Parts: sequence; C-alpha cells; structure tokens
Amino acid sequence: MNATAIPVRRQFATPQAPASPFPYHPGSLLSVQDLNLEQVSHILARATALENQDPLSRDRILAKRRVALLFYESSTRTRTSFELAAKSLGADTALVSSLSSSIEKGESLKDTGLTLRALGAEAIILRHNSSGAAWLLEEATRLPVLNAGDGMHEHPTQALLDLRTILAHVRPGVETVAEDTLAGVTVTITGDILHSRVARSNMLLLPRLGARVVLCGPKELLPDLAANAGPGISIERNFETALRQSQVMMMLRIQAERLAGLQLDLEEYKAGYQLTGDRLRELAPQAVVLHPGPIIRGLELTAGVADGPQSAILEQVRNGVAIRMAVVERALMTAADVRGTK
Repeated sequence: MNATAIPVRRQFATPQAPASPFPYHPGSLLSVQDLNLEQVSHILARATALENQDPLSRDRILAKRRVALLFYESSTRTRTSFELAAKSLGADTALVSSLSSSIEKGESLKDTGLTLRALGAEAIILRHNSSGAAWLLEEATRLPVLNAGDGMHEHPTQALLDLRTILAHVRPGVETVAEDTLAGVTVTITGDILHSRVARSNMLLLPRLGARVVLCGPKELLPDLAANAGPGISIERNFETALRQSQVMMMLRIQAERLAGLQLDLEEYKAGYQLTGDRLRELAPQAVVLHPGPIIRGLELTAGVADGPQSAILEQVRNGVAIRMAVVERALMTAADVRGTK
C-alpha cells in the first residue's frame, strides 16, 4: 500500500462573529444598547411603581444588600441620586472616591474592584474618566456594574431619565415604549456633543423609539461625521432653524476639562447657540427644555430659561432617583437570581 500521504482539502464554514460577551452579568447596565425596548419599558414601569410605593415597605426590597459607589470623577446629581436610590430600597452603600482611597496611591481599577468584591459589595456603580472602564470592571469582578458615565462614551441611566422626562411632556402616561412611541418628535441636542456621553446615549436610545434627533453646534464641538452616527440623526448648524422644528431642546455645557487645546470663542458661541428667553418664546414656545447638568448659567442658556416655565431640568433630577431605583433593583435582584441558579 502506498504510504504517501494524500492531501485532503477540508471544507470550513465561514466563521461567525462571536456574540458580544458583554455584559457578563445580566444585572449590569453598561450601555443603553444592552436594553431592548421591553426592558426599557420594564425599567420605566418599575421607576413609577417604586416612586409611588410606601417608603416603609420599599426599603425592605434590598434590605442589607451591599452596593459600592466607585467614583473617579466629581459628581453631584448622578452620585447623590444613585446613593439615595439604593438607600431608598434598603441597601447599604459605600462611597469610594479617587481622592479618599488607595486609588490616590496608584491602585488599578481592577484591583479596586476586586477589593470591593472581597469586602462584600454585590454591585458596583462606576463613574470613570476613561471610556470602556465599566466593561473592564465587569470583566474583572463579574459583579453587576452600573455605568454612571465612562469618559466620553456613555451615560445610560441619564438617557433613561431623559426619556422618562420627555415622555411625561410629549406622551403623558406612556411607559410601554415601542419603535413608534416618539414618532413625530424632534429632539435637538445643542452644545459640546463631541465630548458628551449624555448626547451619545440619547443618540443611541431615542431614535429606536422613532424620535428624530438633531445635533446642533459649531464644528469644533460637532464634527461633520456625526451626521453618520445612525438613522434618525442629522446635523443643523443654525441654532434658530433647529429651534423652530423642535419639541425638546436638550442643552449641554461646554466641557472645558475635555477641550484639550481646542480654541473656542465663548462670546461667539453664546451669540450663535445660547438658549435665551427671546429665542425660546419666538421660535419654540411649546418646547420642553432639558439639561443634564451641571448648568453654566449665562453660557449655554440664560438663568431665565433655566428657571422658566418650559424648563424640566429639576424634573430630570427627580426622575434620576426613580430610574436609578429601578436599575439598582434590577442589578441586585438579578444577582440574587444568578446565585440561586448556581
């Protein structure tokens, strides 16, 4: 028998791209893209139910569960609302900041996360100045991680509370959302879109519900290529033209800490893009005004607009507690389910 090896041509199927491994934990919320519309609807409904529940019964839902708030950046609204949300459900919270922990001594995010897990944290709420940090932390700890803002990437709970605020004004009473829930609604986002994780999460969420998202700002803060960000998203450089077509105006601050040498004439910016009472009354008298904060009064909008009848800025802040109660509950109740199946 001829022992000469005969080459065999093997047929291989075209390799399929693997499914994304994120989030590892089903209770995590790293991106608004982690949520389908059914899950968005559930969070909206739970936010309302928890907000209306008797506080004495609500604080037993997560009694003595442990939540760590790991904040590498300063925060007022996000940090406080997450902490109040967790405590309103009965959870114990521990705040770890970069200025009062071993982070200041150079400890890595991974080691800090593993330390918190070893100390008994069952979920971690993370704000970090690097995009992708929430994914790294979840990979290292396999705990449910709630992204409270990662660099210039995403801020998913802000988009959810913005959605709740928008619905209250343009679709009152609606909590079950679908692909056409915001059909016919134009949301204009104006300001420092280049550096805004808030803008990015809203751009990923609102068009899925049928909203038209218009981006407005100078080229320094809004590159032309942003027009290709996805369906339902467009750029309008003229602020007054954008105002005329909008039911929702979302104003963003100039993020001076992220400008990295960009030259921007603030007086020119105010002349072109500041939301004033006159502009609002003349061009969008029915539009609701949003702002994720912190507000720089006299720059992106005037004090009269911030405090005026069309402003829903403090409503957004209140909605933050309700939405974050819902996502903290989701994280820890799902964590309990995962343990129960092991």
